[in-house]
Amino acid sequence: MTTKSSKMAVEQPREPLLGGHPALVAEAPAADRDGGFSWLTLLGFAFLTFNSAMAIYRSDGDKYAIAFVGFSYIDLVLLFICLRLFEKAEPNSTTRGNLKAAVWVLTTLLTVVFSYKVAAIMPVPVQVLVWAMAGATVLGGFYAFFVHRESKVWYHK
Repeated sequence: MTTKSSKMAVEQPREPLLGGHPALVAEAPAADRDGGFSWLTLLGFAFLTFNSAMAIYRSDGDKYAIAFVGFSYIDLVLLFICLRLFEKAEPNSTTRGNLKAAVWVLTTLLTVVFSYKVAAIMPVPVQVLVWAMAGATVLGGFYAFFVHRESKVWYHK
């Protein structure tokens, strides 16, 4: 009985980025817990890299298209690295707080860049809607990451 309770204390899941009840947070695969990468992660990065390379190849030398694809690729890679480091960081550490801020900045940059590209091909009323949605996403992310504090009590009916 004591080994089970001490084992459970060691294996408690880390706090997810946006919080949540521990029962709702899925346990990470063994490869992720050990610091390695799963084959699915490597496949995803290979797919992202291939698609980014193909988009640059098909851009016909358009500097703005190449910059957009390159920026998006680098931003996504940095975002995944920051999320990975966030999951490994000690709870309530300054590193974890800094990584949370980095994740918010990187997602905000992606939101702004993609909104700019979408709004550029839309009529003005839709542009306003696209930018309003982008603003709501950025502000909602800020609220969820830095302002909202989830209550510790869960009520069940």
